[in-house]
Amino acid sequence: MVGIMHGTPAAKQSLRRDRAQRLLAWYDAHRRDLPWRAKPGEAADPYRVWLSEVMLQQTTVQAVAGYYRKFIARWPTVEALARAPLDDVLAAWAGLGYYARARNLHKAAKVVADELGGRFPSTAEELRKLPGVGAYTSGAVAAIAYGAREAAMDANAERVIARLFAVEEPLPGAKPKLLTLGKSLVPEKRAGDFAQALMDLGAGLCGVKRPTCTSCPWADDCEARKRGIAETLPVKGPKMVRPLRRGAAFVARDADGAVLLVKRPEKGLLGSMMQPPQSEWGGRFPSADEAMAQAPFRAAWKKLPVVVRHGFTHFELEIEVWVAEVKKRPKVGGVWLADLSDTALPTVMRKIVEHAFADEGPLFRSGNRRA
Repeated sequence: MVGIMHGTPAAKQSLRRDRAQRLLAWYDAHRRDLPWRAKPGEAADPYRVWLSEVMLQQTTVQAVAGYYRKFIARWPTVEALARAPLDDVLAAWAGLGYYARARNLHKAAKVVADELGGRFPSTAEELRKLPGVGAYTSGAVAAIAYGAREAAMDANAERVIARLFAVEEPLPGAKPKLLTLGKSLVPEKRAGDFAQALMDLGAGLCGVKRPTCTSCPWADDCEARKRGIAETLPVKGPKMVRPLRRGAAFVARDADGAVLLVKRPEKGLLGSMMQPPQSEWGGRFPSADEAMAQAPFRAAWKKLPVVVRHGFTHFELEIEVWVAEVKKRPKVGGVWLADLSDTALPTVMRKIVEHAFADEGPLFRSGNRRA
């Protein structure tokens, strides 16, 4: 096998340059037009790069694009984002998932705006000191925004590198090796374009299934292609069996169509997000008596026949939904909202409210106030 790990230093450098040139030439012809990506010849904005990369963690480009445009329109600078109330940021993030990212996004914006004079650090090492910024995001921002010779190893880039070098060790254990191999390929110039090219190659020609090897700029170098194992790489470790948690949600609505919502604790899962009142999540559903004891107030609560299911990273959740209609709002903590369209409701909580009033159509387009 001829590769960067073999031969003289001069040969390794020559091979690295050759591979980089081929990938960059392909990128110049086929680069994706993404809302956060600087146009050819334009300087990348560190704020926009950072915002997009935080959003893209564990989320697809298709899902992120709309959220990114709304964020930039509302908070065009890091200073604007730092000044925004956290509840507004969480509401704008609602539906994108992994809500700790939004809380850390807000914290990091405050650090940059208040402590760093509005300027993002230019090195991966310093970027990693910001809340919520790990190895991938720091490498991506340093490379794309500042041209630092860093690797940005998202899932697409990892797939390309695993196939290029036929790395058969399973993920996530292979991540350090893939990072080292990926960084060894980064050229001295156009490091940011190289990082984005690697992502585009993995998102397109070198996709999860049926890679289009004949059009790939690295087809002749790819060890996995030579061995006929490209589609099997990268190897995934055994799937973790996620435990099942169960609970009850209490969706109350008054005569004006307003729904009772309470805020979750600041710390922990879905911190500071809004939700209908709920029981604790445990190994079983509460009995009817237990549910009534945990309901926010006494009412003619009716349990719906179908449960709401939602998957989190580390567990599965099933929620029984209890519904009550009240003519007069009881004295209870929380807020009553008739328009939920701009409320910081995570996806699972939206599912619960939608399920409670499923026969009335969508509730989150123009509010849920009844005609």
